[in-house]
Amino acid sequence: MSVDLIRSQFLSARPFVVGVAAVAAIGGFAVSAATGWRLGALWLVGIALGFALHRAGFGFSAGFRVLLREGKSAQVRAQILMLGAAVVLFFPALAFGTVLGAPVRGFVMPAGVGVALGALLFGVGMQLSGGCISGTLYTVGGGSTRMMVTLAFAVVGATLAAFYAELWSDLPALPPLSLLSELGLAPALALHLAVFVLAWVALAAIERRRHGAVQAVWRRSGSSLLQGVWPYAWAALALALLNFATLLLAGRPWGISQAFALWGSQALDRLGLADPVFWPFWEDPTRAEAVHRALWRDTTTVMTVGIVVGGALAAGVAGSFATTLHVPLRHLVASAIGGVLLGAGAIVATGCNISAFFSGIASGSLHGWLWIAAALPGNWLGVQLRGLFALDGPAAAARAHHSPITSRI
Repeated sequence: MSVDLIRSQFLSARPFVVGVAAVAAIGGFAVSAATGWRLGALWLVGIALGFALHRAGFGFSAGFRVLLREGKSAQVRAQILMLGAAVVLFFPALAFGTVLGAPVRGFVMPAGVGVALGALLFGVGMQLSGGCISGTLYTVGGGSTRMMVTLAFAVVGATLAAFYAELWSDLPALPPLSLLSELGLAPALALHLAVFVLAWVALAAIERRRHGAVQAVWRRSGSSLLQGVWPYAWAALALALLNFATLLLAGRPWGISQAFALWGSQALDRLGLADPVFWPFWEDPTRAEAVHRALWRDTTTVMTVGIVVGGALAAGVAGSFATTLHVPLRHLVASAIGGVLLGAGAIVATGCNISAFFSGIASGSLHGWLWIAAALPGNWLGVQLRGLFALDGPAAAARAHHSPITSRI
């Protein structure tokens, strides 16, 4: 893409960029004024997450799909880099329990049948819906009509899972287990880094054997930082740093999926269709307060909306914001089915690819490892089902060629 074309795209998108920037600024001011500076800062962290995700096209679903189909591993190796950077940042802070006098805690959840089942469903949903939870959010910000459908049905799925919590909440599970607490700081950190190095080397060897070379994770395309496509490694390190910033500001890691159940439950309550405060899911002491809280006071909601705004800002700066109503019906059906599986799977598994996989492993929790072990077979099954919805046909390939960002998720 020439410099002149990039400049013309940016100039044409300038009103949109100014509008999104105004939303970001007004939102930050309003949240800070109403709740304090910390939540205002977390709003900005959410925007930064959305911006970084969009600029690199950092998506978990495409990384798993390309690895399973072709043995190419750049996106998955970037995830390994992200996890490695995260444990280096998280483990010392969690071991001490406080940072600058403020308490911090990780996401340490029971590892059991619910996590495995939910992650399996989530993996299928990733491949049918067109993206993971974070990928859905930033592509919605970029104007993707299909991902708007995915988001809407993810809220439906999460709400259904919350409503039917009695069916899955008592599935067999181990007690919450923190490898950091069990092993100690130095052994836990050494073990995790060793696993990451071995996984990186193994994936690179598989890719080299199949393709004769290994795709770099540091290579950047485009002529500028703001408008070029970032290398996966940049986004990986940005996500690790921003998740750590979330830990410092919120006292716990980055999470997304519970916001979807909260949105759906509060919508049903406002419409008089249900009384979610009496659902066993929201009666849990760890969640009881959330269902009564205004959404603009909910940390997860504020950050999640921030990711959408950050994705829109990145798309506007790059001149790539675009939306269309011409989406094949089969793709919309796949998004609806996949969205329900994403939302329901994330709630049953006590987290999605962000809160269970990324933040769970960064917290030293065993359930994060169980999540990815179950999500990978789910992704394989989802890849096999994509043909039923023509998700990999010529039209999909043409759209991927047209957009270097959305082709990566």
